[in-house]
Amino acid sequence: MLRIAIFASGNGSNAENIIRHFNFSDRGAQVALVVSNRTDAGVLDRATRLGVPAQVLTRGDFNSPDHLLPMLQRYGIDFIVLAGFLMMIPEWLIKEYKHRIVNIHPSLLPKFGGKGMYGINVHKAVVAARETQTGITVHYVSEQYDEGEIIFQASVPLRPSDTPEDVEKKIHQLEANHFPIAIEKIIAGL
Repeated sequence: MLRIAIFASGNGSNAENIIRHFNFSDRGAQVALVVSNRTDAGVLDRATRLGVPAQVLTRGDFNSPDHLLPMLQRYGIDFIVLAGFLMMIPEWLIKEYKHRIVNIHPSLLPKFGGKGMYGINVHKAVVAARETQTGITVHYVSEQYDEGEIIFQASVPLRPSDTPEDVEKKIHQLEANHFPIAIEKIIAGL
């Protein structure tokens, strides 16, 4: 059984969808750990409610191979999913988990990616650019924000009247519909 860690900084709706997808059915993998960099992250409550261990790490502990790597090994982590995690992944961890760390981004990369482009910031930029469509991108994590190899994309049309909040709702629906299945397909190919 492949063991997944989810790294998340916020509310955790994607993390909950992934946990429900893997931990409540036989899919050959399970979420064994949730890691956050924020003590007030909603994802911690969701993980606890769903019976998944959760850990909060300081920036220093997260960036320390002497701290983070032994913790991942204790939980037997084979694969890492970033679900709204707002810290840069250290290069040593990317090398240790080569092609076993994926991220979801709320736009069709390479558009609207990079440092500072997360959450509502992305949706505001999409609306300001008068895009006619947007979507989600699942990609491998690399040493640069949002520049790893693209694995999967799904798109949704936009109306000229859409607000950033309208775009956000459409993106959340795409994430719910596609992210757990995309992860399952990636894992099946390992």
